[in-house]
Amino acid sequence: MSLSSGRSAHELTRLRFHWSMSAAGDPSRATKARAEVSGIPDLKAHIEFCRTAEQAGLEYLLTAFGSHRPDAVVLAAALGMVSDRIKFLVAVRSGLCSPTAFVQQINTVSVLTGGRVGLNFVNGHSEREQRYYGDFLDHDQRYVRSNEFLDVCRALWAGRGPVSHAGRHFRVEGAVLNTPFRSPERSAPELYIGGASPQAVRQACRHNACLLTTPAPAEQLMARLAPLRAHGGRAGLIVGLIARQTREAALAAADALLQRTNTAARAVHRSFRAQSSSTAFAMTFDRALETEWLSPTLWTGAVPFLGPSATALLGSYDEIADTLMEYGRQGIREFLFLGWPDLDEMQRFGGELAPRVREREMELC
Repeated sequence: MSLSSGRSAHELTRLRFHWSMSAAGDPSRATKARAEVSGIPDLKAHIEFCRTAEQAGLEYLLTAFGSHRPDAVVLAAALGMVSDRIKFLVAVRSGLCSPTAFVQQINTVSVLTGGRVGLNFVNGHSEREQRYYGDFLDHDQRYVRSNEFLDVCRALWAGRGPVSHAGRHFRVEGAVLNTPFRSPERSAPELYIGGASPQAVRQACRHNACLLTTPAPAEQLMARLAPLRAHGGRAGLIVGLIARQTREAALAAADALLQRTNTAARAVHRSFRAQSSSTAFAMTFDRALETEWLSPTLWTGAVPFLGPSATALLGSYDEIADTLMEYGRQGIREFLFLGWPDLDEMQRFGGELAPRVREREMELC
């Protein structure tokens, strides 16, 4: 978007903050085996999650995909009807339906919610679960298919006439949809690509998407993102958050978190690591077994117990605010947070951490 659209340079360079709602209604979800997790959404808890996120000034809530979860698109549509400002980042796996049917779904959600929907494309992380859905492609083939899927979707959103496509995985002839994508900000949903592999980076470049990736030591992370930065693309981190008034209080909170986990939880995530084909998950889990700290504010101590998404920014509010600003200077400007429990951490974020970040941004103007 150009500055002529009415947005200031400050607005265009502000860090953007999102949150995963994977554990809404069940804060202990991360320590359970998938067979033990309910796929029935707790609507009251989800609505509370949305309202807390709006009060905290967050932009997107991620509705994740998985056989142990409710459908991500349906959940986003339902919550969009009972919320006011929060947007929904819908997790997507290509190959489970036709691109035309998918665009029709998302366009309908956009009309019903005033355009409050974005897309997080995840190419899959477990061959076993992929096969539940009739998907037998391997890691690299899934990226080929997803690129093709997105090519068709983007052509439909461009709306330049009937869309035809004959490819390896999809064939569409003369597709036209009477339900447009409707948003006051854009003519197509904002795209995010989840992953840490070279294929994920290339896919984000190809489709002008934000790469949502996992934390890593500074040199490794910059090397991973180098092609994206050369392309002028966007990058974001999926990271936990343990922020308190002092560093000592944050460390105590981390210790209390570990006390609430158990060896059974560790076994759950070791099993998941063994089955996963995700580059991001594998690297994060394996690195956490080697070291608990990737930097003075980046802690991996909970990963063996809570899974690969549990690498956390840990420290005082001022330390974390400074860390986020440094990421911003490195070109990482979006953050998808998790918390343990989410609602408490989200309230701390909105009341203490976000204001500190915004103050630092204003000082740079």
